[in-house]
Amino acid sequence: MRILDPQSLSQHIDRLYRAAWGLCGSREDAEDLVQETFARVLSRPRVLTGEDELYYLLRVLRNTFLTSRRTASRRPQAVATLEDVVAADSKPIGRPDEAIEIKEVYGAISQLPQDFRDALVAVDVVGLSYREAARALGVREATITTRLFRARKQVVDRLGGDTIPPVRDADRRPGAHEAGQAEAHDVIRARAHGK
Repeated sequence: MRILDPQSLSQHIDRLYRAAWGLCGSREDAEDLVQETFARVLSRPRVLTGEDELYYLLRVLRNTFLTSRRTASRRPQAVATLEDVVAADSKPIGRPDEAIEIKEVYGAISQLPQDFRDALVAVDVVGLSYREAARALGVREATITTRLFRARKQVVDRLGGDTIPPVRDADRRPGAHEAGQAEAHDVIRARAHGK
């Protein structure tokens, strides 16, 4: 058992941000979610039972996301008028076509059922192994494999399956077993990371 070092949190920001974006489907909401997660973690000293801080932070991120969704579902919904809607991003990140693809992928991921989304975010967005994802989500490794298969298929279907560009062999994840799943994983991972 050890106490979580607040100084070490900065090394996990990128992975938590990608996981949050996968959960929320929006860059702005992902930034808010990561900030809220850090605020909760830093509010008091945290004792870790395992060695890896990332597992703990991902669990807090997921719980914070679920809590915020439950809270939001209890609030009355306001309808925005056309004047209230602002252009998405006035300064795209250098390559607007890739920014649009990334936004589409995260949008497709955010529309997945919760269990599928959690598995896909843990493995394809954050980069955990199947075993690590199973441990972080509290399920069996075979469950992760099944959820990933179904989640990847749904994301590829939502993105229009046939129009997905090939990914270089150097970007392939070792251990992706089935050919279709390897390609789906490559597409999701490459687009989520802006490749």
